Amino acid sequence: MILINLLPHREMARKMARQMFNVALGAAAAIGLLISGLVYLWYQGEISNQQDRNSLLTSEIKKLDDEIKEIASLQDEIEALKARQEAVENLQADRNLPVHLMNSAVSQLPDGMYLKGIKQENQNVLITGVAQSNERVSELLRNLSRGGEWVNKPELIEIVAGSVALSPREQRRVYDFKVRVQLQRASDVASAAAAQQSAAPAGKGA
Repeated sequence: MILINLLPHREMARKMARQMFNVALGAAAAIGLLISGLVYLWYQGEISNQQDRNSLLTSEIKKLDDEIKEIASLQDEIEALKARQEAVENLQADRNLPVHLMNSAVSQLPDGMYLKGIKQENQNVLITGVAQSNERVSELLRNLSRGGEWVNKPELIEIVAGSVALSPREQRRVYDFKVRVQLQRASDVASAAAAQQSAAPAGKGA
């Protein structure tokens, strides 16, 4: 007996193929959405972790900034303490400066002149006196510039001719002068002496 299929099998095959294609397309879309969701969640996790790390770094940087500020304030306090200590040491070392100044003035004072006053203001010293001639004043300036480690940079401020009465009938011509010198601190004198001592062996070796 011969069986004849009268159903539209071609249309059914096309329909089934379309159904399988639609199912495959839906499955692919679902898998794509699932993968996209997983990727999104992974990126969100990484972003959250990075934000946590950034927050930690920000807090640590803030701590470091606070520590740096504290260190800077400590350094300022240390510098202020050093400055006060140096000031106290200079005051202690400079207590004998008037003695050195008087010794230098007396030792460098030529014959034929005498001093009327010595006035100190910080490191500047104003010396006033009377000389028999201009040459005596010039000699004093040379002596102050060449001899003595406690005074330097002598400068003639003023010299005025005058006269002094030796007796009712006799007068002598004199010259009133003012000389300014700079007084060396004890620390500067010590530094200069140390430099000379360190330079002396090198000179001998040469």
